[in-house]
Amino acid sequence: MFCEYLIYFQAILQCSWPETKHVDRGKPVPILNALFLSDTHLLGAIRGHWFDKLRREWQMERAFQTALGLLRPEVVFILGDVFDEGKWSSAKDWEDDVRRFQRIFRHPGDTELIVLVGNHDIGFHYEMNRDKLQRFEKVFDATSARIITKKGVNFLLVNSMAMHGDGCPICRAVENELFRLSEVLNCSMQSGSLRERCRDTLQFPPTPPVILQHYPLYRTSDANCTGQDAAPPEERHLQFKEQYDMLSQEASQKLLWWFQPRLILSGHTHSACEVVHANKYLEISVPSFSWRNRNNPSFILGTFSSAHFLLSKCFLPEESSVIAVYCSAGLALVLLLLLHIHLSRSSLHFTNLLMGKHKSL
Repeated sequence: MFCEYLIYFQAILQCSWPETKHVDRGKPVPILNALFLSDTHLLGAIRGHWFDKLRREWQMERAFQTALGLLRPEVVFILGDVFDEGKWSSAKDWEDDVRRFQRIFRHPGDTELIVLVGNHDIGFHYEMNRDKLQRFEKVFDATSARIITKKGVNFLLVNSMAMHGDGCPICRAVENELFRLSEVLNCSMQSGSLRERCRDTLQFPPTPPVILQHYPLYRTSDANCTGQDAAPPEERHLQFKEQYDMLSQEASQKLLWWFQPRLILSGHTHSACEVVHANKYLEISVPSFSWRNRNNPSFILGTFSSAHFLLSKCFLPEESSVIAVYCSAGLALVLLLLLHIHLSRSSLHFTNLLMGKHKSL
């Protein structure tokens, strides 16, 4: 009961939404509570052992459902790699994976779940095709480039695999849409006569967006990443490969130049990292939500207004701690059993002695 149920309450009760300003320039502003997680990697029919599936999916389900019950976010974003084998799963396996996902990440009507695409969902750029992309978009009501606005906060959702820059049909369509969105968004942030000229194209609140995507922006490695959920020391200095571990330098510069975001949130690396690009743009890599990828999964809580945001991290129970509790409990039960056997034998021996004395008398 403790290791499979109560331990999630113990961990998540220690988490809370960061406090941000509810008043700006003397006027009340709406606050959005958003939860971010990434890389759930639900195991598929090919590489997934049945017990591994059962264990990992139960852990994620209990963690997610407990978080929803205790924290009640208004919106949840999953930053890609929802599935482990989406890039090669058959239609039947895909349907089974989707069914399990919908059970694990079920949510009440007052919480919106928004899912981004990752390379394990549709494949890396060279594996991606329109059928896989449309299959994903149909299930999750997603597109490869769009802006979602919540309480005056603009979230830009990007399909990282389509930022390859080689002119492929999907890539070209996504980049064209991103450029159009940047023009519309920049137009909405103008003032005076420039804003008047943009009157017919205004669609979004005049605030820089939060970019959400699966790949991180360009960085050479995780060497400067720190914290208990950063990559292990032996992995931090491994060199990243462009368009495989991260976006290319060119694609990253495009996104920063076009949108000048106030925050970037990404996944893919399975480890946490904070990077400031061009001494101005903060990016946070969200660790994997699956215990198959990490001993200490976590998710991020963000409170947003049109002008401000604050983030905090919520750590889930460590796998090693759960195993230690099970081993300690098992050892204690064995010791109690041995003590019980010893006391029973001692009691029987003492009884036999008494019976022997009684007969002699």
